[in-house]
Amino acid sequence: MNFEIEKLSLAQAVQVSADALLVLWPSATLPKPLAHDPVSRWVATAIEQGDFELKAGAVLTLYSQSGIAPRHLLVACTGDNQASQIRSAVLAAWGAIKASKIKRLSLHLVGDAAPQGVLLALSSLAEASYSYTTTLSKPKPRTLKHVQVSTESASPSVTQAVAQAQALVAGVELAKEWANRPANHATPTHLAQVAKSVASGRAFKCEVLGPKEVAKLGMGAFLAVAQGSAEPLRFIVMRYNGAAASQAPVVLVGKGITFDTGGISIKPAAEMDEMKYDMGGAASVLGVFKALGELRPAINVVGLIPATENMPDGLAVKPGDVVTSMSGQTIEILNTDAEGRLVLCDALTYAERFKPQAVIDIATLTGACVIALGAVRTGLFSSDDALALQLQNAGEASGDTCWRMPLDDDYADALKSRFADVANVGGRAAGAVTAAKFLQRFASRFAWAHLDIAGTAWRSGAAKGATGRPVGLLLQYLMRLAQSPVATASKTKKTVTPAQATPAKALLVRKA
Repeated sequence: MNFEIEKLSLAQAVQVSADALLVLWPSATLPKPLAHDPVSRWVATAIEQGDFELKAGAVLTLYSQSGIAPRHLLVACTGDNQASQIRSAVLAAWGAIKASKIKRLSLHLVGDAAPQGVLLALSSLAEASYSYTTTLSKPKPRTLKHVQVSTESASPSVTQAVAQAQALVAGVELAKEWANRPANHATPTHLAQVAKSVASGRAFKCEVLGPKEVAKLGMGAFLAVAQGSAEPLRFIVMRYNGAAASQAPVVLVGKGITFDTGGISIKPAAEMDEMKYDMGGAASVLGVFKALGELRPAINVVGLIPATENMPDGLAVKPGDVVTSMSGQTIEILNTDAEGRLVLCDALTYAERFKPQAVIDIATLTGACVIALGAVRTGLFSSDDALALQLQNAGEASGDTCWRMPLDDDYADALKSRFADVANVGGRAAGAVTAAKFLQRFASRFAWAHLDIAGTAWRSGAAKGATGRPVGLLLQYLMRLAQSPVATASKTKKTVTPAQATPAKALLVRKA
């Protein structure tokens, strides 16, 4: 999907050549009955007649009217322009015309358009019009290809927001693509191939380690999960170097279980097909790196993806087995379906070598987090208050929200073992918290956060599919860090100042 932007009044926007014009109208902007543009007059009449209320998500539609170039005209109210309100307005408007063959859409934002509002509107439009086609014999690809954005003041910050939206959509849709693919079309080897493709630019490096290299590193927990699968594991190391080498990187660790049967602790058959989404964390890291390649911010980022299947063959790890992690800590595996934390713990230890300013792991980790937070907010756990606040703020701004959960030391008692340093599960009570406490044992040497996306990475039912979350949250966090560096204190009491920002690459600005 291609985005462009230009400065236009609403009277000019109705003359843009497009299949549809979508006007986003905030509640605070009252239409003038005697305005020069036909849209304002039309909206004013509809309000007067009680046919349109200026509340978030309300939509007014018109078809093929004289003096209006697009055949479809829609006005959607964005309320107070909060992230959720902009999203609901765009989704409602698209729902009214999605059956039409809209190839070119003109999007006009009434009033003083805030950069973040523009970004949210475009990303929501992309979300609404997304279509998965890869494994369909007769695919019906997305018809919407081009969006012409117009505002009354196309400032440099708004133009940059359109560029960021373009990159964000590319990243989110890459994450969706690979999470949506069936497991036989998205093996660890496939993930390694796409990682190399994404990280092929001048500022990128990508290294892929196989079973022998992982064994040499002493990643006994990761190897234990992988030993039951015929598909060889891959440990993917991606590097984006946008700042000076002296600047400490942010490390993103994405859980890459390309299919999770549960291993010997096998899952019930119902909805097991959805376990192809268990690499949603890995997919989000790939998506973030795709967006970084578009935007080229002045920041250094490392992506680590431990990728494997979790299968129950004769070589599979068994409940009660004890393995030694890369950190040297021994782990009693009480449940082989708690495998994500086993691959992540070794990746977290590996992250130490980068001397990072912060490490964030992203994982579809626990059903308990779904019970706690549902599909609205991602679970956020962190040992560092400053990092947690940055992620929370990025989530609110992007609409890809999270909620901080506790990490009291008392929760770790559930993980005690008589036969190893730690057990990999702690029972049903506070399952999302005890999983995070397990990971925290391996993240004591840096500022660390854990995002449990089990409830937000995909949807079930009729709308089954990957959401691409939390690419939006992570990209917002990284862009803010690049533009307004804030030192993050780690457990070692070191502080690191990230690189100063550079503008996003210029976006083409031209007439429709």
